[in-house]
Amino acid sequence: MKKLLTILLTFVLMLSLAACGYTPADMSVACMTGPTGIGMAKLMADSDAKTTENNYTFTVAAAATDITGKFLKGEINIASVPTNVAATLYNKSEGKVRMLAVNTNGVLSILEKGNSIKEIDDLKGKTIFSTGKGQNPEYILNYILNENGIDPVKDVTINFVSSDDLKAKLISGEAEIAMAPEPLATAVMIQNKELNRVLSINDEWSKVSDTSLMMGCVIALDSYVEANPQAVEKFLNEYKESIEFATTNIDDTANYCETYGIAPKAAIAKKSIPICNLCYVTGTDMKTNVNGYFNVLFNADPTSIGGKLPADDLYYQAD
Repeated sequence: MKKLLTILLTFVLMLSLAACGYTPADMSVACMTGPTGIGMAKLMADSDAKTTENNYTFTVAAAATDITGKFLKGEINIASVPTNVAATLYNKSEGKVRMLAVNTNGVLSILEKGNSIKEIDDLKGKTIFSTGKGQNPEYILNYILNENGIDPVKDVTINFVSSDDLKAKLISGEAEIAMAPEPLATAVMIQNKELNRVLSINDEWSKVSDTSLMMGCVIALDSYVEANPQAVEKFLNEYKESIEFATTNIDDTANYCETYGIAPKAAIAKKSIPICNLCYVTGTDMKTNVNGYFNVLFNADPTSIGGKLPADDLYYQAD
């Protein structure tokens, strides 16, 4: 009888330990090359080292369109995408997307061949090259110009070109003033020493808006979050640590970025990371700031966020 009691107690203890433990989840995660992927680099390395709490499978894509279809089908569980893409997917799926955290603030800069541009007002009468016609860069630039009393049509000339053309024009010196994203801005400055980063669009946004410019985030389908709450929280904890590592261990992160195809070269990533405005913002702060950004995009072109402003349930754990 005593032996039986001992066996039963041992069995109960084992059940208790199993209940308190955590079984690693298999999780498919996708990110994009460039700033929205940099914060994932250390997590990728930890995953390869088998030290993470979930079992991750990573995909690195060149464009959001390479991710969105698989994400909506549930083939990708967590995706790092531009925030406006998150809004578009939310509307397309009729509210089934959750924004878990913001990972990137503004990543645009004004570059100049020279150093005469000290403030936005100095852009009056100038020709500005940029990517993103009919996309976020155009709406952001127009908003900042308008808020500073500069008419984007009458007071400046904005030439929209492709990323490859912008890179070529900046390297050759044909484009003397341009708005460029990371890591393109850093890459061309390495090749053309006459180029200077004269204005941060992130800073200029903050001067004319009471919200921060939040351009990148991680998302999941609501069904996945509801079915795997513990796995999602484990991911967010590890992802936050990965982002914090990226901002304090730049050399290692730059090497990881090259290893995992997030950046073409570690040297470019090393110079670009401090400019990428990596962050980890959740809850109410995320909702407040992203809503401010979405309002600007909606007023410029409703289709840029999928036709309408998302409801509050887009934002995971926001009061």
